[in-house]
Amino acid sequence: MKKTIVLALIVAFTLIAFVGCGKPAAKIAVAETPAATTAPAKTAAAPAAEVKKVEELKYADGTVLRMATGYNSKKTGIAFDADVAGKGIELGGVIYHAGDLKPTWVEAEKRLNIKFEDKYQGNSATNELKYWAERLGDVDMVSGNATALNEYGEAGSFVNIAEHLDKMPNFKAYLEANPIVRLSITGNTNTGAIYFSPYFDGVNDIERMPLIRADFVTKLLDGEGPFKADKSKNLLPASYEPYMPTSGKVTIDTVKADGSGVFQLTKDYDKAGNIVANMNAALAKGNLDGVTAVNMFREYIDKAYNGYYGTKRSNLFIGQDAAWDADELVAFLRCAVANSYTLNGTDTIMGYFSREDSNLQRQVDLTRFIGTLFGIRGMESRQEWLYFDYDGKLKDARQEVATYKTLERVVAMAEEGLISRSFLENSNENSGTMLENDLGVMSYDYNQTQTILNVTKLNIDAGEKYMAFMVPVARWYDGTDPNGVYMRFTESWRSVKTDAWAITVAGAGKDPNKLNAALKLIDYAYSPEGMILMSYGPDVFIKTKADGSYETFLFNGQEMPVVADVTKDLMWKLTSGNYTNFARQYLGSTLSFAKSQAFEFQNTHEIGKEGAGYISTAIGLGVIKHPELAVEKNMWYTSVPTTLPTTTVETKAINDYTELISQFGTASKKFNIMVDQIQKGYALDGVGSAEEMATKVNKEWGGAQYLLLKQGQWNRVLKFFNSL
Repeated sequence: MKKTIVLALIVAFTLIAFVGCGKPAAKIAVAETPAATTAPAKTAAAPAAEVKKVEELKYADGTVLRMATGYNSKKTGIAFDADVAGKGIELGGVIYHAGDLKPTWVEAEKRLNIKFEDKYQGNSATNELKYWAERLGDVDMVSGNATALNEYGEAGSFVNIAEHLDKMPNFKAYLEANPIVRLSITGNTNTGAIYFSPYFDGVNDIERMPLIRADFVTKLLDGEGPFKADKSKNLLPASYEPYMPTSGKVTIDTVKADGSGVFQLTKDYDKAGNIVANMNAALAKGNLDGVTAVNMFREYIDKAYNGYYGTKRSNLFIGQDAAWDADELVAFLRCAVANSYTLNGTDTIMGYFSREDSNLQRQVDLTRFIGTLFGIRGMESRQEWLYFDYDGKLKDARQEVATYKTLERVVAMAEEGLISRSFLENSNENSGTMLENDLGVMSYDYNQTQTILNVTKLNIDAGEKYMAFMVPVARWYDGTDPNGVYMRFTESWRSVKTDAWAITVAGAGKDPNKLNAALKLIDYAYSPEGMILMSYGPDVFIKTKADGSYETFLFNGQEMPVVADVTKDLMWKLTSGNYTNFARQYLGSTLSFAKSQAFEFQNTHEIGKEGAGYISTAIGLGVIKHPELAVEKNMWYTSVPTTLPTTTVETKAINDYTELISQFGTASKKFNIMVDQIQKGYALDGVGSAEEMATKVNKEWGGAQYLLLKQGQWNRVLKFFNSL
């Protein structure tokens, strides 16, 4: 290897500062907003610890691994398909054709002296495994859904990787550093079996973020004197009722405007009242026009925050020192919809929208967002709708009355015209048209892919701006106060994904060369060099100095490589700036194993970096709390494992709860009763309240039995964890 990177990359990727000591590391906080640096790619070496000699994984040079592996389509396999390669595609000075391995896998062949033979059929993980299930002897590694891989593993179809961990120092250290990861991939709590290598689309980092048209916020809220407009609409009759207090004071930890620390900011409801209550009272007396509503909101901000935001009231939402809550968001959406003429010159602004308003896979992002907005756990869980209460008991958001009470709030928002009509009517609008036509105000999605739209769909030169903004203040019941705690918390926290790769017993398991080569691939993917390769691709796509070392920048407190200019040029040329599509379709990276967000961050638009930077700083300072990938003393803060080991009997029992499965789909063309409630209200016979809906799920749809089974699975995992 001509370039060596001594950047403490094990720390950067695994958030640990040890190898193989067998104890969870202390949490390393996210640092200040990532920034470029010209510092040398070196760190001081830690004192050497006595390390047990690791048995080497030996295999013959050129050992062939038959890989039925990829990411959900023929375009995103380890080899090029015709649609991507065309008549030939030049990348890094090499021309690739259909059937050729992608650059990442060509480089992996060189580094590992392994030959990779593409057998991938281009299916989803679930369907790829189904395709090969009866002929696993024809392949050595295969993609699959974690639950199914565990089932087949228990039946003897996949290699138990745990039996080989002592020969896999990098992978072993990663699992020891991240207990919830280890528990998420444990297939049998009696043996500790691991039947697949986990996939992380980033890890220990925030995933989805609220996004807003920042120019709308500044136009309505900022400036001296009263807001004026030649034309506005009346607000619709009030349906939404206050969520936050209507009197008293709430003091919350807030990041300083310059990001240098934390201070306490007070919402003074005695002085200002609650903005929703104020607007509702005005509406009860008659019409409330958009101009009056904006000035009412401006006055509220000035009083509630004792003049803190001054004339830059927009910072309540889009500043580093943002402190907004659900009621303030509703008030702003009311103002925006009623002032369409000021914001886009027409009568068409529609409030919240999803990436594709007719696609259930994107519609459910609203159900995820309202968990963050109103303090409801389980809405963005790593496994279905499960979460831990503070006493360690598993709960299911689908069976909680509070979930459906919260959905009633969103129904009220929809009745006021604050949810896009296309969402409510399942019509074919997407975030591109919403932004291009100035129709939508905000959404909840992935920052990198959505803020690219600043370039492709908005007029930045005219001041149009779509950015991530701070996680809201809400009341969360984490067990520390019976009345709840007002704080910022996100459940959108990256951990193990549900798709993974397994080693077949009938294929690689029968050949020591193949088995060791497959184990080596997994272990290498969790080494510092391997993590760079599987995220960035080969060195030609990374910026280097004259001495051959990498250019680096500071990301979440660690030195990480800078992508080459040619990489960015190709990404914009080939995938319109979409980093994930470029990495998977052209480089062949980020298909599995551990993807670093450092690559994605560099390929995020500057506007995207701004909002994400504010959030990153708030996480680092502890202002935004989140689930942990460790077993916490207060279990409310422990991330639910992505999968739990399930016996055949348990799997059959859970699959028999057909309504519990069919009523809460999250994929395209499925059905979700929560989305249906937002669109129609309670629509089931005999259900007209949150209590009745929760009872139906619990008693009629098998919810109680399902939760009992899951609790039993967790109890077994916890016992296993305590035995380690």
